[in-house]
Amino acid sequence: VQLQACGGGLVQAGDSLRLSCAASIQTFMIYDMGWFRQGPGKEREFVAAISRNGGSTSYADSLKGRFTISRDNAKNTVYLHVDSLQPEDTAVYYCTADPRGTGIVIGGKSLYWGQGTLVTVSS
Repeated sequence: VQLQACGGGLVQAGDSLRLSCAASIQTFMIYDMGWFRQGPGKEREFVAAISRNGGSTSYADSLKGRFTISRDNAKNTVYLHVDSLQPEDTAVYYCTADPRGTGIVIGGKSLYWGQGTLVTVSS
């Protein structure tokens, strides 16, 4: 299983961005998916998770409102849309996958992790 995240880059504060994560999984629809991030000098933190059918989403309390997770099972892809980016959003963003439920994903115990995509927000 491989997860390939992309869409990061250098953006200005206030911009929006959409990250994508393509999964090389034959049965993508049985995997719950998530996004984590790790800023410079910080610990990795949970951002968002989505259930296998897309019917349920979860977000870190501190990030609710600006982050939206979605998925397209026909394209084996999960997305993270971020509005009103701030310098503190600067981080490497990782996507994760696990078939055992969103609780596992939210807890950071996913079986599979992508290599990450760097988002840098300038003020």
